Amino acid sequence: MKLTILQPHIPHYREEFFAKLSDKFSCRIFCYNQSEDVAQQNFKESNIKTNFLKSFSFGSLFFYNPVPFLKNNSETMVLMIDFKHITTWFLLLTKFIHRKKIILWGQGISIPRFLKDEKKTLLPVKWLLSLADGVWFYTENELQIWKKRLPKLNAVSLNNTIGNIDKILNISAISLSEKQQLKEKYGISQEIVFIYCARFTADRRIDLMLKAIENLDTEKFGFIIIGAGNDKPDFSAYKNVYDFGSVYDFSTKTEIFQCADIYFQPAWVGLSIVEAMAYGKPIFTFKRTDKVLQCVEYHYINNNFNGKIFVNTSDFTAFFDNFNELEIKTLSQNAKDFVQKNLSMQNMAEKAISIL
Repeated sequence: MKLTILQPHIPHYREEFFAKLSDKFSCRIFCYNQSEDVAQQNFKESNIKTNFLKSFSFGSLFFYNPVPFLKNNSETMVLMIDFKHITTWFLLLTKFIHRKKIILWGQGISIPRFLKDEKKTLLPVKWLLSLADGVWFYTENELQIWKKRLPKLNAVSLNNTIGNIDKILNISAISLSEKQQLKEKYGISQEIVFIYCARFTADRRIDLMLKAIENLDTEKFGFIIIGAGNDKPDFSAYKNVYDFGSVYDFSTKTEIFQCADIYFQPAWVGLSIVEAMAYGKPIFTFKRTDKVLQCVEYHYINNNFNGKIFVNTSDFTAFFDNFNELEIKTLSQNAKDFVQKNLSMQNMAEKAISIL
């Protein structure tokens, strides 16, 4: 089978997924974002071969060139779940002419509108999904939401994950003395260390992180920061914050993660938590609200099992008044086990292939 796939761009953490698809099918990938735009968004591109696709926007509506999809001799197109993609509507409504199957891939629910959309169907999305031959949802949560609305929908949950996940899971645990040596190597002196590893965007609610930094004892609690972005604050005023910027070297990143005890991201948690859990770090974040937005991977966090979901910063700070080291160890092991059982790249690829 031959596939023609549409994506904005292919980030490095998707490279393994597309490689596994390419092992099974002949894939031609079209991306509509230019390399310089990807770099400005602080994404690292993959080495997967792609073809640039011309596109333009008119207000919130998005149009891309359909000709490569129609002229290509592939049997199946994999397009995006976005009702603002007008060209996708055109390709879906003309299936009776071009005779190609169409798989839609994406979240299936808007992150900014999540609390509303999970209760009430957004009709344009429902119509879009109804026209598709199959759907790849990111997580089981969206799949179950849409299965209730469209019981006959041919859809799967990919259990969205990242490349190198098996490599991370296979890293041997280190002893307390080895951990202390790594902390000394990187100049980290605090007993309890949080780590944040994601791009800095406004939706991450870094203001909540700054409150946490200010409210906790600076001698006891340290914060490791990995990431860049236009919305990144200046952490230099905080003596218990260790800012490493962007880190892509695997061995260096592993050592930095091994210095930490807990992954802390206040909002917009996404694939970064998959990486953190694979390293055995429980996820600490805040409850999804209309002001604290969370991506679909938030569903991976089982409160008090592989992470903690707090109501507010006071709730967060109060937890550490009676810090229980044994509880953190249990959460850590559960986090790693959850990834091992549910979020392998092999599983993601097999789920995708299952409805092709």
